[in-house]
Amino acid sequence: MAKQAVSSLSILLVVLFHCITTSAQPAAAPTKPADSPALPANPPAKPASPPAPQPALPPVQPAAKAPAPAQPALVPVQTGATDVTKILGKAHGYSVFVRLLKSTGVAKQLFGQLNNSNNGFTIFAPTDSAFSNLKAGTINSLSDLQKTQLLQFHILNTVVTLSNFQTLSNPVPTEAGDASAFPMNITTAGNQVNISTGLVNATLGNTLYSDNQLVIYQVTKVLLPLDIFNPKPKKAKAAAAAAALAPVVAPTSSKPKPTKEDAPVSPSAATKVDAAAAVSLTRHGMLESIGVAVVAFFVIKRT
Repeated sequence: MAKQAVSSLSILLVVLFHCITTSAQPAAAPTKPADSPALPANPPAKPASPPAPQPALPPVQPAAKAPAPAQPALVPVQTGATDVTKILGKAHGYSVFVRLLKSTGVAKQLFGQLNNSNNGFTIFAPTDSAFSNLKAGTINSLSDLQKTQLLQFHILNTVVTLSNFQTLSNPVPTEAGDASAFPMNITTAGNQVNISTGLVNATLGNTLYSDNQLVIYQVTKVLLPLDIFNPKPKKAKAAAAAAALAPVVAPTSSKPKPTKEDAPVSPSAATKVDAAAAVSLTRHGMLESIGVAVVAFFVIKRT
C-alpha cells in the first residue's frame, strides 16, 4: 500500500513538472500557407551615392637632403642702374672697401662705365675684417694716388666666372696698370681659386653678385701690390749703386795736338808779314799813279 502511494505521488510529481514546463514555453506560431510567395531575401539595393569629394592632399615632399654649407645669398640683380657701392652695402661687411671706393672716385668711374658702355668687370672685395688685419696705419699712410691704385688692383677689366679662372694667363692685368709693376697670379686647384700678389696669398671666397657685366667675389685678405708696398729701386738709385761698385780709374790728361791755326806766331815772322804788306801797298799805289797819267795823256791828245 505504501509503495503504491509512493508510485502515485511520483507519477503526480512528474505530471505536475511536465505541465509546468509545457505552460512556460511560448505557443508555436501558426504555419504559413505553403503557396504564399516567398519574400525576397534582401530588399533591392539602393543606388550607391557618389562619394563625397575629399580635399586633395598635398604632394608628398621628398626627404630633405643634408643642408649644404652656409652661403650668403646672392644680391638680387639690379633692375635699375648698376651701383657697386649699393650692391656691397646690401651684402654687409664691406663698409671700409665701400668708403675707399667713394673717396678715391673709383666708384664713380665704375658706375659710369657699367651704365654707359658694354665694359665688364670682376671685383675682388675684401671684407672689413681683412682691413682690420692690416698693420695700423697701412691705408692712412698711402697717398691719394696709391689708394686709387690699391683699389684698382682689386678690379679686372673683364667678367671672369668661376669656371673661367683656369683660362687666364699670368700675370693677370688689373685696372691698376702695367702687370710687371702690379703683378697678380691666379691659379686653380679643383674648385678652389688662389690669388698671389707676391706679398699676399689669398683664396677666392663666395660670389656676392653676378650678371653678364659684373661679378663680385669675396676675399678675406687685402690684395697688396708689390709696386706700392715693396717698390723696386728707381733707375737713378740703381745707376748710383752701379757707379759706387765700379772700380775707380785715375783720369789721364791728354793735350790736344796744336794745329797750324793754333800755333803761336813768332815776332820775326810777324815783322816779315808787316813788311811784305807794306811793299805790296807801295807797288799798288805806283801802278795806280801810272795808270792815271796814261789816261790823262790820251785825253789831252784827243782834245
